[in-house]
Amino acid sequence: MTTNPVRTVHVAVNGPIGRVTLDAPDRLNAVDTAMLTALADAFEELGARQDVRVITLTGTGHGFCAGVNLFVREGEEIGAATVQAAGRAVQAMTKAPQAVVSLVNGVAAGVGMSLALAADYCLASESASFVLAFSKIGLMPDGGATELVAASVGRARAMRLALTAENLTAARAAEVGLIAEAVADASFSARSEAVVDHLLSLAPRATELTKLAINAATLDLESTLEREERGQVALLASTDFDEGAAAFRERRPAVFPGG
Repeated sequence: MTTNPVRTVHVAVNGPIGRVTLDAPDRLNAVDTAMLTALADAFEELGARQDVRVITLTGTGHGFCAGVNLFVREGEEIGAATVQAAGRAVQAMTKAPQAVVSLVNGVAAGVGMSLALAADYCLASESASFVLAFSKIGLMPDGGATELVAASVGRARAMRLALTAENLTAARAAEVGLIAEAVADASFSARSEAVVDHLLSLAPRATELTKLAINAATLDLESTLEREERGQVALLASTDFDEGAAAFRERRPAVFPGG
């Protein structure tokens, strides 16, 4: 087992399976720039290993990933580096030649939802949920979410999810085609193993080319991430985001000044 220097992202290789785990359960695995960078590093390194045939991503505790951590410490900030690191992580997941499985065991919010959907197979427990929470804090979706969501459920529903921050249960997310599958909590571990075992049984080169072809037909992440970065960086410098972040921390509705 190997562990990333960033202690909140763990990487282990068990035979042909690479396992990446977000480990900040006290904040539902909300990420920061360092975590996103470590996540991108992990997927790039695992993607380059010929002995790894399936890569999984999950979170410890009761959350998969609650988005970007808004409770930043003094001297830290959420800015261009954070958005860029999120984009790099998502691209590393989609570009990895192996099948990537997100095992969503709890809330997947904001960029956490982007990470979940960047996987080739998103399996969620029934207690999991999915929400594009960006609009609540004066931001736009990033981490490729503007494309990943629309590619899965279409423009109208993607716009609805992005603008309303509607919270989807895992069952509803599977029903509308946002994710591959939702299963009962009691069956989640066994079903996770079954999905991984099935993907391991496939011909690696066929999996790689299938993934490449489907992604090429449905995604243009480089252009999407460039648009998102330009927009998000401007929004992060706005008074609306200042109000949205303050409201989140104070657990109250935001009142956006429009600037």
